Amino acid sequence: MRKISLSLLLAFSFFIQLANGQQSISKDERMAWWREAKFGMFIHWGVYAQFAGVYRGEEQRRGGAEWIMNRSKIPVAEYQEMAKSFNPTKYDADAWVKMAKDAGMKYLVITAKHHDGFALFNSKASKWDITDATPYGKDLLKPLAIACKKYGLKLGFYYSQAQDWNNPGGAAARKVMSEGWANPDSVKVDAYTLANKGHWDPAQQTKTFDQYIDEVAVPQVKELMTNYGDIAVLWWDTPTNMTDEAALKLQDALKTQPYIITNDRLKRPNFPGDTKTPEQKIPNQAELDGKDWETCMTMNGTWGFRTSDHKWKSSETLIRNLADIAAKGGNYLLNVGPKPDGTFPEESVKRLSDIGKWMKVNSESIYGTKASPLSPLDWGRCTKKETKKGTTLYFSVFNWPSNGQLLIPGVKNKVISARLLAGNGKVAAETKGFDLLLTLPAQAPDAVASVIKVEFEGSIANQHGDQPKKEMKTGALD
Repeated sequence: MRKISLSLLLAFSFFIQLANGQQSISKDERMAWWREAKFGMFIHWGVYAQFAGVYRGEEQRRGGAEWIMNRSKIPVAEYQEMAKSFNPTKYDADAWVKMAKDAGMKYLVITAKHHDGFALFNSKASKWDITDATPYGKDLLKPLAIACKKYGLKLGFYYSQAQDWNNPGGAAARKVMSEGWANPDSVKVDAYTLANKGHWDPAQQTKTFDQYIDEVAVPQVKELMTNYGDIAVLWWDTPTNMTDEAALKLQDALKTQPYIITNDRLKRPNFPGDTKTPEQKIPNQAELDGKDWETCMTMNGTWGFRTSDHKWKSSETLIRNLADIAAKGGNYLLNVGPKPDGTFPEESVKRLSDIGKWMKVNSESIYGTKASPLSPLDWGRCTKKETKKGTTLYFSVFNWPSNGQLLIPGVKNKVISARLLAGNGKVAAETKGFDLLLTLPAQAPDAVASVIKVEFEGSIANQHGDQPKKEMKTGALD
């Protein structure tokens, strides 16, 4: 009976949304800017940056630095004591957003509240926030909202709706002690978490999950939706212990932002949101089903700041990832984990600058493009734009041909023009049966990815056909 009632409630809720102003705006209207943007910045920041991956002198063994409280089973009081040292006096929201803009990013999503429950904003729903728990004492999101408006970037908030390891009643995904540090009481701690739904401190369970949803999560989401202007994205994460009833309450809290875009992590399967969210991976062709998707990815190995993490991806890899994701029709949400003082790591700044230099020349091949209609190309990637006059394909060449001949299989449309985006130099194009042959200069304009813009008459036939599909993996369920 409960399941039947819940199904009716869900159906009624969706009907009401269709009837009110929020759903009078079509999904295509809401998604238009996002599909044009293609590239955004993710920011993971909070008290965990102060730990920087180290607890009691020991390196966190597994997981991102933002998970240190859970992995190392840090008691609530001890973790909150660290907040008294979190004083990001070098935080400059204007500089952050300008770096994102200069890198070619069109939107920004920041962890308003991650799993540790710490709010980067002034919240009336909890004292575990930047204004009450730290010496800094100022809302971190308001200057960011002002800077985003100044530079023309869309602003989005990540909000951990279920997991909250500090506000009583919040959920906790169970992780074993060995993932944090060599605690001599690990057997005892692991037994406690098993018996207490992942919690390791009695202070976490003085209220119920429903109380947490009603007293903290829903009020905070309402604060985020009303105090910072237009919010473009609400990025949910890890629906641990989430119920459909709780999800409905959180979804209803978004109604003041009729254009907002949400992802698929609120509560599965009844709340699919607008976008799929593969994490730390780029889907393969078999996973693409025509739905909107966004790969979120770190520049190094962790989301939050960690001093010892030197596994930095090269600028070349990040740029080629962007081209690959665009070629498959997705968006790229690239992460920065700021230091506790409020500055970006130097390695992140360098990579953002490198991406920006490439985008300054080649952004036309990314913004507003659609997935490649062609079969996979072993020498690079392809994106597409369609106009009334025909079709434009952008070829991002990773491996420049030593003989100067670039073969594009299966394209026989008449070529209107072919040019390099770098320098605007003409490229000779010749149709060879069912293929296109481009004659290129001996030297690649860009060793990372040189882009050739080719305009064709008519539409380009899709070469993918009816391939068997498999489900796209879109992040943790816990």
